[in-house]
Amino acid sequence: METVPSFDRFRHRDWLDTDPDDCIRFALVGLGSFTREWIIPAIEQSAYGETTCLVSGDGSKADRMAAEHGVDTAVTYDEFLDGVADDSYDAVYIATPNALHLPYAEHAAANGKHVLCEKPMEATAGRAREMVETCERAGVVLMVAYRLQFNPAVRWVRHLLREGTLGTPVHVRGAMSQDIFEAISPDPDQWRLDPDLSGGAALADLGLYPLNTTRFLLGADPDEVSAQVSNRHEEFDGVDESIAFTVTYDDGTVGAYTASQRASVTSHLHVTGTAGTVRLEPTFFGEVEATLQTDAGTLTVEPGEENEMIEEFDYFASRILTDGDVRPDGQHGLEDMETIGRLYEDAGLDLD
Repeated sequence: METVPSFDRFRHRDWLDTDPDDCIRFALVGLGSFTREWIIPAIEQSAYGETTCLVSGDGSKADRMAAEHGVDTAVTYDEFLDGVADDSYDAVYIATPNALHLPYAEHAAANGKHVLCEKPMEATAGRAREMVETCERAGVVLMVAYRLQFNPAVRWVRHLLREGTLGTPVHVRGAMSQDIFEAISPDPDQWRLDPDLSGGAALADLGLYPLNTTRFLLGADPDEVSAQVSNRHEEFDGVDESIAFTVTYDDGTVGAYTASQRASVTSHLHVTGTAGTVRLEPTFFGEVEATLQTDAGTLTVEPGEENEMIEEFDYFASRILTDGDVRPDGQHGLEDMETIGRLYEDAGLDLD
């Protein structure tokens, strides 16, 4: 397929404008399994970041992990908010339960520290808006951790759409699901099923992935939305177990999506245009394979050795070190939070 833009350039950090000769010191707030298994190893392999502070609700856990990874500073949540570790980091990565993101972002911003916040930004759009405004007033960088936006295959597909390889985008179909009791924890009292802490289950935790990835690929924002929720098990009382939702984007593209916290693993996004299709599958669990089909033939890009988390942290750190613009920023994340709120409202689920 000679007419298709080469994938090779996207394997070589197309986002890197200038190679910094320094690094950013990170405080990691929240030491759950994702931070332990993915983020700490990613920063250890990054070019422009290092972990210098670990923050947990369990002080002994923070101390133990600090010793294991050679990190000098380990503090509790309360100690962090009291400013005990303020001199030990330049930026904070926040991966606490969703409704606890805001206070750590506020503390970091008040002390001139930059913020990399996990998605969703918070439990409600209102609290996410507070985070954006706080960081803007403080003059610090706020980025939301949409790791898919740094996957080379996803960036290649975005380029194909911008170049018109698929013609005009017409519709997008996407799905992400898992069994939360197998993938996360068998405990029905976990925070992801507590509406006050999570702000939602299926959509806020999983459906956000195909929604945001579509926005990134199209360069478009949601216009009209609709949703339906299905709850079959009492453990999901107050949150959404499964959800089907549609989004009409402001460029006219229509999206149809499903997400579930009580199903077999599903992970795909399929974009159809007037001149071809591209299917991303798997997509959302750390590896991406892209298959492009046009009249010129079929081309598949298989997962490589790229690590989305390393790319994400090096992008964030390099942009701070070179005073570059940062995307996805807080306003980008806020758009998702507002869309989630509209979808839950349409489904009759009050989580705001």
